[in-house]
Amino acid sequence: MQPRQPTTSLIDRRTLLAGAAGTAALAAVGFSGTALAQQGLKLGTAEAFSFDGLKARARDLATKPYEAPPNPKPDVLEKIDYDAHGKIKFKPELALWANGPSPWPVTFFHLGRYFQKPVRMHVLDDGKAREIVYDESYFEMPANSPAKQLPPGAGFAGFRFQESRSGHPGRKGQKLDWQKNDWVAFLGASYFRAIGELYQYGLSARGLAIDPAVGDRPEEFPDFTHVWLETPGEAAEHVVVYALLSGPSVSGAFRFRMHRGKGVDMEIEQELHLRKDVARLGIAPLTSMYWYSETGKATMVDWRPEVHDSDGLALWTGSGERAWRPLNNPQRTVASSFVDDNPRGFGLMQRDRAFDHYMDGVYYERRPSLWIETLGQWGKGAVQLIEIPTDDEIHDNIVAMWVPEAPAKAGNSYNFRYRLHWLADEPFPPTLGRVVATRLGNGGQPGTARPKGVRKFMLEFRGPALEDIPFGIKPEVVLSASRGTFSYIFAEAVPNDIPGHWRAQFDLTVDGTDPVEMRCFLRGGDKVLTETWLYQYWPA
Repeated sequence: MQPRQPTTSLIDRRTLLAGAAGTAALAAVGFSGTALAQQGLKLGTAEAFSFDGLKARARDLATKPYEAPPNPKPDVLEKIDYDAHGKIKFKPELALWANGPSPWPVTFFHLGRYFQKPVRMHVLDDGKAREIVYDESYFEMPANSPAKQLPPGAGFAGFRFQESRSGHPGRKGQKLDWQKNDWVAFLGASYFRAIGELYQYGLSARGLAIDPAVGDRPEEFPDFTHVWLETPGEAAEHVVVYALLSGPSVSGAFRFRMHRGKGVDMEIEQELHLRKDVARLGIAPLTSMYWYSETGKATMVDWRPEVHDSDGLALWTGSGERAWRPLNNPQRTVASSFVDDNPRGFGLMQRDRAFDHYMDGVYYERRPSLWIETLGQWGKGAVQLIEIPTDDEIHDNIVAMWVPEAPAKAGNSYNFRYRLHWLADEPFPPTLGRVVATRLGNGGQPGTARPKGVRKFMLEFRGPALEDIPFGIKPEVVLSASRGTFSYIFAEAVPNDIPGHWRAQFDLTVDGTDPVEMRCFLRGGDKVLTETWLYQYWPA
């Protein structure tokens, strides 16, 4: 189970404020160097930079033994705990591009107990890169902060883009203050996250996943060790970031082209090179938290009705099928594979947007959904979903990713392109009815003795394809399962609700405790009316 990445939005109670980055000789060269040096940032000497050159560097790095990023004064960093880290704040007036030309200034995160590996930060302008040299003076911190014991040039933990200097309209239309609000953050290993259209952070993405949930083999977390921030023009609509990835088993070059609009879009290009064999190579991995929902909750475990950043995995297969897999909080770690050929997309979604389903001031109803739109040919493989048991909301226990079919062997190289959509919903929603709730209960009929070993399922579907069903006509419930038998199957319109809201009900009788893989969708004649509900049921 992975520790939750600290949320960097000011509107989340788990806010973590900080910043900063890099080491190098001092210099001030060219427009960017001169302006930033006058502003107060210390810069290294100018060096030529290109994405092709970064790819060549990653290829060369993969042929050499792995060298971990330096860890300056681990004993001091251990003292910078959550509370101490929260008191270290980057000075907004020293933000990269605080005075332009970019519309989006950049602030930096400080190192600490949970982020001990420095990331070397660079500003890129006109093909020339200059390292941004860490200095304690960039940060406001208490006089007794342990951070003051770090050596000069200790480095930064990560960075974030602030809202536009001209302001971005918030949820109520007011202009957001760039000094107080950010829209994307990179912090820890290769983790990054963005704000959605509901102005709230939630789940995370990362550059690569190496061997998550592979027996007793520990998961590897490669790092973005070097970052280059390309200077945008005053009227730019995108920001571009380059990153070098390195870990014991892999090296890679990344290019991020990010747009702040309704939500956040990121187009990512990556080239990867394996140093070692990898048992589970996760491309475009997403990491989230699911504790419980309306599907299942232990008695009196918590006062809130639901607690989750995401409630399901959405799939759009290469053959065109749309599917929904509600998330589980299993009793043991489970990995599920959804085999595909050139998938169109997948994502971890937060579909339940009703506040009274959470009743919490951390705004779970506003957490973003994150959709991966594949670009180019991804070939054969599987979307894999890993679910890890949790008894609290402080851990990320859900991982979704693409795993290529061919074994990931040392010496292999990979090129992938994809687009991330941080939104409230899928960017390409179907007209099919979609699953909006999965409810379980005791099997049998009310008023009769309930049979043992029988579980009742109630699925709710809603969508345009269900709105025009003639009165008196009911859609067919199409069911299948890996084992067990179905009974008491019927569909009905949800009483006293809007048109297009239907539910399917059925009982499953099954022996033993092995999991059951289930599928269900609604059909009208020869026409599919809904996406396919996929579920992994664990009999008690």
